[in-house]
Amino acid sequence: MPEPKLTPPRAPERPYIRTVHGDAVADPYHWMADKTDPDLLAFLEGQNAYTEQETAHLAPLTETLFGDLKARTKQTDLSVPTHVTHTDGSSFWYYSRTTEGLDYPSTYRVPATSRDDIPDVTTPPEGEQLVMDVQALAEGHDFFSMGHAQVSPDGTRLAYSTDVAGDERYDLWFADLATGEVIDGPLPGVGAGGAWAGRDWFFYTRVDAAWRPHQVWRHELGGATPDALVVEEPDERFWIGVDDSRDHRWIIIEASSKLTSEAALLPADDPTAAPRVVAPRRQGVDYSIEVAPDGLWVLHNDGAPQFALSRAPLDATSAEQWEPVLAEDPRRRLTGVTVYERSVVVEHRTDGLAGIMLLPRDAEGRLGDPVELEFDENLYDVGAEESPDFDTDRIRFGYESLVSPPSVWEYRLDTGERRLLKETPVLDHPQRGPYDRSVYVSERLWATAPDGTRVPVSVVRHRDTPVDGTAAGLLYGYGAYESATMPYFAMSRLSLLDRGLVFAIAHVRGGGELGRPWYEGGKGEHKANTFSDFVAAGRLLVEQGYVAPDRLLAEGGSAGGLLIGAALNLAPDLFRAAHAVVPFVDPLTTILNPELPLTVMEWEEWGNPVADPAIYAAMKAYSPYENVAPVPYPAILVTTSLNDTRVEVTEPAKWTARLQTTATNPPERPILLKTEMVAGHGGVSGRYKAWRERAFQLAWLLDQVGVRE
Repeated sequence: MPEPKLTPPRAPERPYIRTVHGDAVADPYHWMADKTDPDLLAFLEGQNAYTEQETAHLAPLTETLFGDLKARTKQTDLSVPTHVTHTDGSSFWYYSRTTEGLDYPSTYRVPATSRDDIPDVTTPPEGEQLVMDVQALAEGHDFFSMGHAQVSPDGTRLAYSTDVAGDERYDLWFADLATGEVIDGPLPGVGAGGAWAGRDWFFYTRVDAAWRPHQVWRHELGGATPDALVVEEPDERFWIGVDDSRDHRWIIIEASSKLTSEAALLPADDPTAAPRVVAPRRQGVDYSIEVAPDGLWVLHNDGAPQFALSRAPLDATSAEQWEPVLAEDPRRRLTGVTVYERSVVVEHRTDGLAGIMLLPRDAEGRLGDPVELEFDENLYDVGAEESPDFDTDRIRFGYESLVSPPSVWEYRLDTGERRLLKETPVLDHPQRGPYDRSVYVSERLWATAPDGTRVPVSVVRHRDTPVDGTAAGLLYGYGAYESATMPYFAMSRLSLLDRGLVFAIAHVRGGGELGRPWYEGGKGEHKANTFSDFVAAGRLLVEQGYVAPDRLLAEGGSAGGLLIGAALNLAPDLFRAAHAVVPFVDPLTTILNPELPLTVMEWEEWGNPVADPAIYAAMKAYSPYENVAPVPYPAILVTTSLNDTRVEVTEPAKWTARLQTTATNPPERPILLKTEMVAGHGGVSGRYKAWRERAFQLAWLLDQVGVRE
């Protein structure tokens, strides 16, 4: 007899009343905050079984989409070698190699003689040395992630950290590159970053109970000296990081909140010295430093909301020593600076597009007129790649667009000559043939939000997909932390475009596409703008005929999952189906609890509902979990991970439980929850597992709009 069909498991309801600012709210699923509760684990396992049953028919389409990815991806491939000169005078080309059938890459190096002679490493060249075999490190683990990997300044040792659970607590190891043997470690439970001071000392971070990197420690390799605490950050709004300058002369310690930052330096040749603060923190002043041999370069928002560039002496201890270099331009958000002997490279975002500006330097360090790099496409993303050599005569930058695969370019600082070093290959598809970017059309649309604000929307489609109100479409959004979702290329997206779907990115407020004011317009008390912007973008696609009224899909993850949940509450009839990835859908409960990971740090992003009744009311009004209504919702696929420390599995589990018991969906619009039981915020590890999971997600979305080929 056939197995009986499963129904969605019902989560137990347990009485709980949350009372804040005199507002009493019943939350019958509050008990899910305990991730060790057997009822929660049973609910997650039951939901997984139900989802597997309801999506079993997708297996052929999933396999087809997985095959698309495998067919188009050059699975044995190489990065472009990077030239590095070490402090002992040796020079190497470093590169990574992926191998067909293996999930993880390996890193190699080969001795270098000249920057002009990039070696052909298609086959292992003479003198090739294995630096790190990630596949071997991942062997035997269901989940594996690298946190940090850095060769010592003299090129003789490797520091690397690993996570085998997905909880972003890493074990730190040290290896001798001559022998490949581990010479120290593990140091358990450290943060992801770190920095060498010479070849014998290493600085690393530790996290507190709330997963906040709050300490910097100093470790002597193989020495009798116990590890020493260097800096501890007591303010729970701040997290701390450590790095070294490109000339390896300085250790850089930075403490940052969402609004404020502070940097300190200590000499790498005196690792036991006390750090010196470059400029004491001032609430609302956000700055970062670039250390060059002749001084500090400071990117900051002191009196400049879109940021300005200044420079200061190496021994600076106050913002009063900052001398202006580039004044703020209200249209241009400065995002990064890298300084070389011959040029200062400034990255920015202007009118929703990324850009690179060069400030030439003469032998005395004087700056010439700025040179803006120009590009042909109307929508693209570009970013400078940092060269480890200060005296380089060339830089590299990465480029991609909605239709152009990622590429690496070399730019000569003396002549302005550009050279394409590599473009990620898109291999011939066995049925669809070679990739031809000219058959795809990308364009920028502008939606009008309810308050009249114009919201940019980036759109790409196959040229044969008509704009006549019949096509299906997928709208993606994020909109938080001033993170900019630029027009990017995705191999998996080709499977959608070739099947007639339109793909669009809603550049909503809360993100950074249009600079700091755009971010501030979608955070704190203005957060609701993020969600209404997304709905406006979806309605624009329908009104202008890009997408059929009943064939619009939505997708977003983490804070973008909050965006999806809130948008579905605002306009449940606008979308046919939605995919919410590790979604932050119970934000008020989380942000009310300062004991939870990252909560206090998040108050400067969302507001503090504990202290501010107005913020409490605003968050309650948009919280997806607290506003589920007894109406038909789109079909919803929720994907999450048990070991996620950024968005606890509690949130998507509670949201799913409430949706399944409250929404009045017909059977053809299921609400599904799929939990990875050994993974973190980024989902499954290993490229083949990740490809198969993405194929499943796309298969589900396609199926919901009737595309089943």
